[in-house]
Amino acid sequence: MVAALCGFPARPRLRPHAGPAPRRRYERPRPEKTPLHKIISENLASWLEWRDVAERPVPGYVEEELRGYLECGILCFGFGRALCTGCGQGFVIAFSCKGRGVCPSCNGRHMAQTAAHLVDHVIPPVPVRQWVISVPKRLRGFLADRPAAVAALTRIFIEEIELLLGAVAGVTSDASAPAAARPRLGAVSFLHRFGSALNHHMHLHVCATEGVFVPAADGAGCDASPAFLPARPINQADLAALTER
Repeated sequence: MVAALCGFPARPRLRPHAGPAPRRRYERPRPEKTPLHKIISENLASWLEWRDVAERPVPGYVEEELRGYLECGILCFGFGRALCTGCGQGFVIAFSCKGRGVCPSCNGRHMAQTAAHLVDHVIPPVPVRQWVISVPKRLRGFLADRPAAVAALTRIFIEEIELLLGAVAGVTSDASAPAAARPRLGAVSFLHRFGSALNHHMHLHVCATEGVFVPAADGAGCDASPAFLPARPINQADLAALTER
């Protein structure tokens, strides 16, 4: 979810703290030598059979993700040839599964690409804070297969953050005013379905601007960028009030 982020120029591609990437010789990853690949390749067939016998078949997308991971980065399942224009070295690059769940390599690449896109093209040059909400254990199973409930939780959480940031930034929101005229935050939310121990743990991570955007002053023109009002430092009383609401 992104709100009121238009009108700001994208950050330069080369960030001040970053320099040119070090040049090194390409080495093909070898996922077949990792413990994860060994465990899945040796136990996938028997696990799928056990689930079928127990009348608890694995969803098709789960099996597809696991089988795709076993073929990811393995040359015998397809590859492309590349040539370095600098040194003339030729090498092959194995096809990847492009999965988002099991494969560490593809999942890491998705994460890095998403983060780079947000920093370069979405999030404006203003302070950003991460917010996290966890729900009681008895509600995690309820949220697991109810997308509408997850969407409601996300909306309520971001709306409460927006109300808090508006208050600590010194502006009040008129509920009767149109959405375009109210102070708005910019936020991107990510849903996590598991914890650090791979336990089922539905929770939300939200990257929100540390302040709110207000419409440009009257007469500034329809192309004028919204003004950003930074929030004062958040204290424990603010967090307690938000948590209670």
